[in-house]
Amino acid sequence: MDIIKTLAAEFSLKPEQVENTVALIDEGSTIPFIARYRKEVTGSLDDSVLRDLYDRLVYLRSLDARREEVRKLINEQEKLTPEIEKALDNAKILTEIEDIYRPFRPKRRTRASIARERGLEGLAEALMSQDKKYSPSLDEQATALVNSEKEVNSPEEAFAGACDIIAEDISDNAEYRKKIRALTTEYGEIVTKQAKEGDSVYALYYDFHEKLAKLPGHRVLAINRGEKEEFLKVALEIDSDIILNYLFAEIVKPVDSPAKKYIQSAIVDSYERLIAPSVEREIRSTSFDDACEGAIKVFEDNLKHLLMQPPLKGKTALGYDPGYAHGCKLAVVDKTGKVLDTAVIYPMKPQSRTEESKKVIKRLISKYDVGVIAIGNGTASKESEIFIADVLKEIGGDTKYTVVSEAGASVYSASKLAAEEFPDFDVMQRSAVSIARRLQDPLAELVKIDPKSIGVGQYQHDMKPARLDEALGGVVEDCVNSVGVDINTASYSLLSYVSGINTTSAKNIVKYREENGEFKSRAQIKKVPRIGAKAFEQCAGFLRVSGSDEILDCTGVHPESYPVAKQLLECFDYTSDDVRANKLAGLRAKCEKRGIKQLCTELNVGEPTLRDIIGELEKPGRDVRDSLPPVILRDDILDIADLKPDMVLTGTVRNVIDFGAFVDIGVHQDGLVHISQISNKYIKHPSEVLAVGDIVEVKILSIDLAKKRIALTMKI
Repeated sequence: MDIIKTLAAEFSLKPEQVENTVALIDEGSTIPFIARYRKEVTGSLDDSVLRDLYDRLVYLRSLDARREEVRKLINEQEKLTPEIEKALDNAKILTEIEDIYRPFRPKRRTRASIARERGLEGLAEALMSQDKKYSPSLDEQATALVNSEKEVNSPEEAFAGACDIIAEDISDNAEYRKKIRALTTEYGEIVTKQAKEGDSVYALYYDFHEKLAKLPGHRVLAINRGEKEEFLKVALEIDSDIILNYLFAEIVKPVDSPAKKYIQSAIVDSYERLIAPSVEREIRSTSFDDACEGAIKVFEDNLKHLLMQPPLKGKTALGYDPGYAHGCKLAVVDKTGKVLDTAVIYPMKPQSRTEESKKVIKRLISKYDVGVIAIGNGTASKESEIFIADVLKEIGGDTKYTVVSEAGASVYSASKLAAEEFPDFDVMQRSAVSIARRLQDPLAELVKIDPKSIGVGQYQHDMKPARLDEALGGVVEDCVNSVGVDINTASYSLLSYVSGINTTSAKNIVKYREENGEFKSRAQIKKVPRIGAKAFEQCAGFLRVSGSDEILDCTGVHPESYPVAKQLLECFDYTSDDVRANKLAGLRAKCEKRGIKQLCTELNVGEPTLRDIIGELEKPGRDVRDSLPPVILRDDILDIADLKPDMVLTGTVRNVIDFGAFVDIGVHQDGLVHISQISNKYIKHPSEVLAVGDIVEVKILSIDLAKKRIALTMKI
């Protein structure tokens, strides 16, 4: 297989684009680096396309490796024919290669292998020839094979053994299996039944059937989990005549042969005993893998939008971790994320020290000029919201609050990283700090948590951990590098996601910073142990050095492009001080007027790189997240009991899943907008319209107080 041509065709790219990209990957370049600083080489492929291409490259290379392994194994048996060679060369998926290898694979003893040991292969070949007239007759051949020593005690046993051989040969035929797999996928139905008494979350599937071809991924995952937890019995069913008619047409010759009844019997046995169970396992495994990939894509998209939520800049935040018996832990965090104060209050039962708790909140707000309160959405969140809303009413002023997802906060609080950051804090105090910082800079705080624990996926615990970790790690890496990282303030957990930097080198950066003070330039990064020339090339453009004398160190311009950037400034009589003072707002217009292509020639630079440099010089140190809708801040609270059908509210999308989206409308429970209520036009998936963090207007369709469910619509 020509992998380059295959990838080019699959991704609708030019072969040279793919070849250049693969070469960069093989040289050790990271996806963020390639996407940002090698646009001329790749044709400006973005990070999502590059990651898909990388995943496909890995698969095709593993496919080729297995193809050659199977070729070698068959050749060692001296059974490699030109036909098998061609079939191997044409195989497009791993299953097809395994089908080709199936007849040659070492087997445990089967009914067919026992029949072969008993000398019945010749009779099987005679039957498969399907002659009109046999000489000697089939009965005579079978009688001649009767041998008590070989445990063939009658002609009937000889015929049965020969049919076992035929059945296995049919089952091992790669072309038959490929077609049967396709027919089963097209016409098969998933049928589920209740496996044990009692209600459960799988009640929908207690008497359920749906065409496999139409079964959405989230149902595949739900059914698999229900089966695993023994609530469901699951089967893949198909009208067997569809398969048998195909096999009869392929195998049974249109002649009146005495072998016909034996061949037909062997076909039925082959399908029912050997092929159907095996194909069912294969298809269900494939559908599960496909559903997992679909769920991972949704998880990736949700995680990306969550991490890229706009930071709440310029406000001192009060993190509020709700609780009952152990109280509510508070942490005041300044505009840079530094912890200023901590406290514990007991406004709820059993202690109900409400007035005392109000005084603490008011004191902290007044003393530190708290601009926003971030309330965790866990236990006692609703009561805490009511309490905080009352306090804010009493004091007036501009302080607002918002509810922040606690997902993963407990994981972080109990982690080694949290203990290193706050050795003198208990777990709940660390959680309060994390909640405040999540609001101030979601990306910087959430990278400290395993992405699986952040709570924007579906059925993530059913997926292959390695594949999920790889996919989500890629998302975090892309987000961190698209924003950029201040090397003088970043934690090692954040630095470890920067292109070209691993955990060890990230810790070395922090250690160097602690021992030598703040970095003064990008060039100084080379002095850090384990940051060699290649690592510096990969990471430098994504690391910002605040306070550097070289203004370009504070931008996304890569050091390799500094000469070009400085020549560009000279072309229009700008200085570094002009860049620092944000006086280059008209640079792009001047470049366009002069001619971008002419400038590219003059400066000996590619057009994509030049345009990126212009953007960085116009807005040095810009944060790509600033253009997104800000967090909704509140000073009053709604209760689910206050809601009425047809009320129109503004909310924030918290999670997007296959069948809809959950929206925070300011009550303790998120409401669900079903996919059918998202748009007036047909959509295949909610992500076509919505993303985590979107601010949307919704109307209430219904409220179920008992089950605490809110149904919403966006069709207003």
